[in-house]
Amino acid sequence: MKQLAKRANIIKPSATVALTTRAKLLKKEGKDIIIMAAGEPDFDTPDYIKEYAIDAIQKGFTKYTPAEGTVELRMAIAEKLKRDNNLEYDWKDIVVSNGAKQAIANTLMVIIDEGDEVIIPSPYWVTYTSLVELVGGKPVIVKTKIENEFKLTPEELEKHITPKTKAIILNSPSNPTGSVYTLEELKALGEIIEKHDLFVISDEIYEKIIYDGYKHISIASISDKLKENTIIINGVSKSHAMTGWRVGFSASNSEIAKKIAALQSQLSHHTASISQKAAEIAFLKNDGSVEKMRKEFEKRRDKIVEMLSNIEGIKFNIPHGAFYVFPDVSYFYRKRYKNWYIKNSLDLSEFLLEKVGLAAVSGIAFGEDSCIRFSYATNIDNIIEGINRFKKALEMLL
Repeated sequence: MKQLAKRANIIKPSATVALTTRAKLLKKEGKDIIIMAAGEPDFDTPDYIKEYAIDAIQKGFTKYTPAEGTVELRMAIAEKLKRDNNLEYDWKDIVVSNGAKQAIANTLMVIIDEGDEVIIPSPYWVTYTSLVELVGGKPVIVKTKIENEFKLTPEELEKHITPKTKAIILNSPSNPTGSVYTLEELKALGEIIEKHDLFVISDEIYEKIIYDGYKHISIASISDKLKENTIIINGVSKSHAMTGWRVGFSASNSEIAKKIAALQSQLSHHTASISQKAAEIAFLKNDGSVEKMRKEFEKRRDKIVEMLSNIEGIKFNIPHGAFYVFPDVSYFYRKRYKNWYIKNSLDLSEFLLEKVGLAAVSGIAFGEDSCIRFSYATNIDNIIEGINRFKKALEMLL
């Protein structure tokens, strides 16, 4: 057999997907497993969305749509951006994709050339670095500090900019830390970004899941220059519990949008027609479902924060958005239990799964080996049991 393409060796399976799949298989085998690894709301898609999609099927809306999405959905997204984010976009500058992940991949393929550098603050979502590498770019990882809620500072950003820097990826609210950038923080970063004329890929998928009086701000809304250089990434997976529907979108200037649309027309063409109908009504109608889910996530956040606060040896920032908490567990490295020796976050996550049946993702997958990630996109009972198991496992280590 001839040698495979070099790019085939670049991409590794998603660590979060791999661990969740493994944990689910163990449960199917009858093992007692608490899964706090998946970034997937445990709520069902709201009924009004499902009913609208079913009606579309019955009316025969099962044919091809334009590659960039239906006009109706793109107009609904433009309306959402104006209503929620104070951003004016022509519907033609919006491209609907198979989830936010494809929207990011499309964007990188359009703006990044071989050797271009993309700044990625760490901790980061596991997929960012792989996609940058896949298109021939170079991820430039900027390590942030837990004392600053893992948020990038203007000084840290400018220090890592070189003549090869093409773009920066920002994610607020953040996966895996739950951190939320304030208006003042985004303005300060925006000054550096404008100064160096960088593209911004702004991943805003957790926009609706936010707490403590924090408000989501899109960096594109700060100035005309930033809007011109920003590609907004968003969707309905997290906000409306529609992960399996696979609907994301990008909003950008018209030149970028046209290139993304052309690219997608050759790769996947369009998102499923029925999924587009479901997303259309999700953006247009507000029946209180999103806020109801947000409030429940906040209760879960409060419970997991309360329980983690009572565990000696860990430290963490309080997440103000998304549904993750990212505690520093490095105090327990170089400790043992029988034949187990914990050297890093991967060892600890393996120990948790094997010894107490708790699935949590090692921090190294997000670029921060001192931490592990818990998802609280699960019910309160699972959270209580899961953190009790976590505490029990840590107490076993000497």
